[in-house]
Parts: sequence; C-alpha cells; structure tokens
Amino acid sequence: MNRIPPAAVSDVRSGAQIEREHLLRVLALATFVIFFQAFMVAPIIPQLGLAFGASARTVGLIVPAYLIPYGIATLTYGLLADRLGIRPIMFASLAAFVVLTVLSATAHSVATLATWRVLTGLGASGVVPLALVLVGGMFPYEQRGRLLGWLFGAMAGGMAFGSTFGAVLEPYVGWRGLFLLVAVAGVGVLLLLLPYRGFIGAHPRQAPATVGNLFRGYRDLLGTQRGRRTYGYVLLNSVFQSGVFTWLGVYFERRYHLGAIGIGLALLGYGVPGFLFGPVIGRLQTGWAVAASSRSDSRLVPSQR
Repeated sequence: MNRIPPAAVSDVRSGAQIEREHLLRVLALATFVIFFQAFMVAPIIPQLGLAFGASARTVGLIVPAYLIPYGIATLTYGLLADRLGIRPIMFASLAAFVVLTVLSATAHSVATLATWRVLTGLGASGVVPLALVLVGGMFPYEQRGRLLGWLFGAMAGGMAFGSTFGAVLEPYVGWRGLFLLVAVAGVGVLLLLLPYRGFIGAHPRQAPATVGNLFRGYRDLLGTQRGRRTYGYVLLNSVFQSGVFTWLGVYFERRYHLGAIGIGLALLGYGVPGFLFGPVIGRLQTGWAVAASSRSDSRLVPSQR
C-alpha cells in the first residue's frame, strides 16, 4: 500500500489552512456589510425626517425596529442550523438580507421603512452567529482569538464606517441609493461565498436541540455570578453604544448645525478604535491561550527521574 509522503500531508494541511483563512476573510466582509447597513441609518435620521415629513423621534424608531428583532432572531438560527445544516441557513440569511435591503429602498413612509427594517433584522441575523460557529469548528481553541478578533473588528468597522459613510454618501446618492449600494455589496459577498459552499457544508451538524434546551442553557449561564456579570456588561455596552450611534448625529445637527458630512466625520472617531484594535486584542488572546495551554501540558508530563 502506498503511503503519502509527510511533505505531501503537510501541503494538504497547509492548503486546507489557507482555504479556512480565505473563508474567514469572506465571513468578516459579510459581517462588515451587515453591520454597515445596521448603523448607516442613525446619522441620516434628520434627512429621513425631511423626506417623510416626520419628527426625528418618530424616524428614530427604525433603529430599534432593526436591532431588537436582530438580537432575538440570533437565538433561533443555531437551532435551525443544527437541524438543517449551516450552509443553507447562512446562504438563506444572506440572501434575505440582500432582498429586504432592496425593499427598504422602496419605502414611502416611516411605517413601511420600519416594517422592512424589522424583517431585515429577522432575516439577516443568521450570518454572524453561524460565522462564529464555523470559526469554532474550523480552528483549535488556541488559534481562535486572532480569528474572532477579525470578526469582531469587522463588526466595529461596520459600525464606524456605516455611521460615517452613511452620512457622507447620502447627499450624493440619497438614502434610497444607500440601501441599494449595500444590497449590491451583499450580492458581492454572496458570490464570494459560493466557492466555499462545499467547505461550509462539510461542517458537521450538532445533535438537534430544542427551544427548551436553548433557554435551559441560558438559565445555567445566568445562574453563575460570572455569567451574570459578563452578560450584564454586554447588555449595558449594547444599550449605550446603540444610543450613541442613534442620537449623536441628531445632537450634532441641532447643537452645532453640522451637515451630513460633518456628522459622519465626527462619528468616525468613535468606531475606528474598535475596528483597529479588534484584531490586536484577538492576537493577544491567542498568545495568552497558547501560553496557558503550554502551562497545562507541562503539568501533565511526568517528571523524569
């Protein structure tokens, strides 16, 4: 029986590693586009108010109309992926994001736009959680910090550049043009993801879970002091961060009479640090995980007599 030379085995492994790294970059791009779309709306609330003849308070409701369904729906996509597989759920979620973003550009009232935003939040929220699942399945623990740093950096970058360029581009392409541009970017991500559909489909399914199992898992997490503290930090960060991006643009417009471009540039300084330091923090975590793993392994090696 012919044996595969060690060098060939190494080449195969390095090729698979490169493919995983390329897939991660596409997933990071998808994450960036989704969060760009989520946060490009807040700084153009004054312009949307003029377009619809509505107050800023009323138009501001389209922000939670997206974010609340998005947060709730993320709980269900893991259950669906366990039963149907990650590939069909991820591609369906990304396709829904594209279609519903185009439909958002057709709105002629705040109520209609809010409806499309609710549906977009429900449809688009399967991509990022499943990307995190793929990272967990494709890479060992000690390598995940750097890779998760790229995904979370893409989230922060989407927030920063969405809030900035949403305001900067609106005077040139209009708010409807913004949604259409994001939809085109979503189509581009879909096309980039297609070559990896076999790779994504190869990820094994988990044992089918139930809604009861889901809530029992959260109950167990929140039953510990560390779990409550961690989720409390995440909740407060989300509340304050969303509030800043939603209403800071309105404040700048009323208090300092900034135009759309000025608002966008002002908001850029808020999100860029997260975009830049996400990968750096991930690399630090990877180094810490490797060091911790080495210390743990050294304890398991019997002493030499």
